[in-house]
Amino acid sequence: MNPAEVVKQRMQMFNSPYRSVLDCMRAVWQKEGPGAFYRSYTTQLTMNVPFQALHFMAYEYLQELLNPHRQYKPSTHMISGALAGALAAAATTPLDVCKTLLNTQESLALNSLNMNGHISGLAHAFRTVYRLGGIPAYFKGVQARVIYQMPSTAISWSVYEFFKYFITKHQHEKRKAL
Repeated sequence: MNPAEVVKQRMQMFNSPYRSVLDCMRAVWQKEGPGAFYRSYTTQLTMNVPFQALHFMAYEYLQELLNPHRQYKPSTHMISGALAGALAAAATTPLDVCKTLLNTQESLALNSLNMNGHISGLAHAFRTVYRLGGIPAYFKGVQARVIYQMPSTAISWSVYEFFKYFITKHQHEKRKAL
């Protein structure tokens, strides 16, 4: 997914010079080489591991509070899923900001620091983000990231819990019939 993320983010930039997905892919390949599509790969992994860990732990904790008997209750699955996704998204926003900078190599940001070349690696991205805006820069877009994740994780958990309930109920009924 990393190459797709690079293309998406570069096309979303203000005044993006790319006319289409293929134009973006071609230009990045020609100007920066294939490595540009994977510049943020380790950052992506570094972000996804804590995101998923926080997401699952928060969901389980909230289910224990809101649904201690672990019954099928769509409202508690949606609330727990949304809040778990919000927490995980907020906590990993600094990594997402660094990943976006690695993927876009935002020229305005680089020019404002009189930087030549490319930002490479998580440590370099972290230093650059700090130089661009201090601690608050790590949380640019946190609200949008949380708003994006909440419905996504709420729906995902609700669908998961529905199918778990449906399959378990069906298996229970089959055993009862025997």
